[in-house]
This record gives sequence, C-alpha cells and structure tokens, in this order.
Amino acid sequence: MNQTRQDADTPWTHKDKDGAGKKLQRRYLVPREIRDTVGEPESPDPKMRCRNVDVYYGEKQAIKDVTLDIGCNEVIAMIGPSGCGKSTFIRCLNRMNDTIENCRVTGEIALDGEDIYDPRLDVGPLRAQVGMVFQKPNPFPKSIYENIAYGPRIHGLTTNRHEADECVETSLNRAGLWEEVKDRLHQPGTGLSGGQQQRLCIARTIAVRPEVILMDEPCSALDPIATAIIEDLIYELRERYSIAIVTHSMQQASRVSQRTAFFHLGDLIEVGSTERMFTQPLHQLTEDYITGRFG
Repeated sequence: MNQTRQDADTPWTHKDKDGAGKKLQRRYLVPREIRDTVGEPESPDPKMRCRNVDVYYGEKQAIKDVTLDIGCNEVIAMIGPSGCGKSTFIRCLNRMNDTIENCRVTGEIALDGEDIYDPRLDVGPLRAQVGMVFQKPNPFPKSIYENIAYGPRIHGLTTNRHEADECVETSLNRAGLWEEVKDRLHQPGTGLSGGQQQRLCIARTIAVRPEVILMDEPCSALDPIATAIIEDLIYELRERYSIAIVTHSMQQASRVSQRTAFFHLGDLIEVGSTERMFTQPLHQLTEDYITGRFG
C-alpha cells in the first residue's frame, strides 16, 4: 500500500472580476491513484476482519474495495463527510444492509475468522454478537425491565426470572444506568430522558452478550452532559467489547477512540492510531477534513 502523503490538487480560491479573492466551495473528488488506503488498516489482533469490501445499492457503488480490521477491545472511530459511506460500512458488519432492497455486498467480512456472509449463517445470533446502537434512542415500547430482559429471553440466554433479574441488573450497571432506574424498572423506557434512553439501548445491546458493538452517531441527538456520560461509558465498555463508532465530531473521535478511519466518497482514505491521524495525517485529504477545510 502507498504510505506516502499525497495532495488533492483542487483550488481554494478564484479571482472575481474585481480581482478580489473569493473562496470556492471545494469539491473533493478522490483521484484513482489515491484509492489505495494509506496508514494501518490491519490489526495485529483482529476481532473482525474486512477484506476488499464493496457495497452496491442497485448500480450505485457506495463502498469501494475497503480493507479494514476492528481490533479486540479497541474503539475505532469512523469519520468523514455526510454520505461518505461510513454508516453503510458498519451496517455491513452485522448484515443490517440485508434489509435494504437491491443492496449487494461483496468481499470478505469475518468475525473471529468465521465468514458472516456464509449463506448457512443464522443472521439472528450474528446481530446479537455484533450489536447496533443507533443515532436516535429507540427503546422498545415496554418497561425498562422488559427492554433489557426481552432479548436474552428470545435468544435463550435466560431461562427463569432469577436469571432475567441478574441480567437486567448487570446490563444496566454496565451501562451506568442502574442507580438511576432501579426503583422504577416497570415504568416505560420511553419515559426516560434522551441520554438515559440511549444508555438503555446500550444496556439492551449488552444484555445479549455481544462481542462487538456498533454505534452510529450515538450522541448526535444528545445534549453535552449526556454526550459526556456516553463517552465515558464507551471508554469503560472497551474493556469487554470491540467498538466501532461513527461520528461527525472530531473532538469525540479524539476522546474515545484508539484508531480512526477516514472515509470519503466510499473510499477508505486513511486509517491509523487516532493520535497519529490527528497530529500527523499521511494524506492531505485527511488533514483538510480534520482541520475543517471541507466537510
């Protein structure tokens, strides 16, 4: 792979008829010669391994030949402008894209060495192993207790009330929510605040014993205080799970992740340690995005 930094030769300004400099909206197109990802897409200890992944919606290609690992017990942030393919990519990791008509995924994606697109694979257990937390909190229209207990029950992880009680308490504790809701477990989950609802959704994901947690902009609908709580939670969850988080916030990516992957127009432009990416990006396009010159 090409490890050198390359420049995108698109103009910043033009002169109007009065000779004054006028800033243009920069249109970043990815030249063919820079589609090889720079940085370190592979992990020495991968939990999920993706090789040459392409995603199509009908005839339109949304993801282009992406190779990327998600390491064990790491947080990897997916960054890039709207429509760059980062959410599409993480939805490949638990086959959520299967629900979209005319969506086609090619390449190889493996969890602990097992092909998740094997036609013999039961997708239900996969989506428990690779859980998803969405942009907007989406608790079930059930009690707080049932929001947690339902998944383990249908997956056969709990078989009696005692096991369910333990699962609910453990999951809510890991999501940092137990002390706030332990006296109102049978009240509706939808009655919680936005930040509490998102932590409830994280607890619901944890309850079915995942190995990987995918988070698609989990804080975008939350206030700064709730966001800080979720970010602290992500840091703690890394001890038990591998986490991939899509975010538009460069500050959030720098705070919660160990590695960062930058997507643009369906291409994975650069990936590497978050510290290195934010201080010494290898690609000019990465630097321009991180510093806010476009996006």
